[in-house]
Amino acid sequence: MNDNGAYRLQQSVFPVNQLTGNLIHNQKKQVKNNTSPFEQVLFQELAGVKFSQHAMHRLQTGNIQLGQADLRKLNDAVEKAAQKGAKESLILMSHNNLALLVSVKNKTVITAMDGDRMKDNVFTNIDSAVIV
Repeated sequence: MNDNGAYRLQQSVFPVNQLTGNLIHNQKKQVKNNTSPFEQVLFQELAGVKFSQHAMHRLQTGNIQLGQADLRKLNDAVEKAAQKGAKESLILMSHNNLALLVSVKNKTVITAMDGDRMKDNVFTNIDSAVIV
């Protein structure tokens, strides 16, 4: 997987940082190498939700596409969960039949699954659910 791909909404499959054009799950490494501590915190706040390697793999194998509007909704859902004190949340994106397990504290998507993978599953170790 190439981490230096440019973001093109019509062709995107993976969420990408809008500021740098790099895949979101790899942003911490790049931030630590080139910026001051203040810039690191600011960059992480602006970048929003990150995706784990496992979540990225699930998105790729499930051919799941997230556009900019989806990422904004996801960020908003994570912020709402954080305001309510959630730590691990299930985010259900009903318009594209997608479930995302998110570490709210770390603002990281742990795993993703489409409608077919959701059937007959039990979601454990979550303390909240947000339906978008």
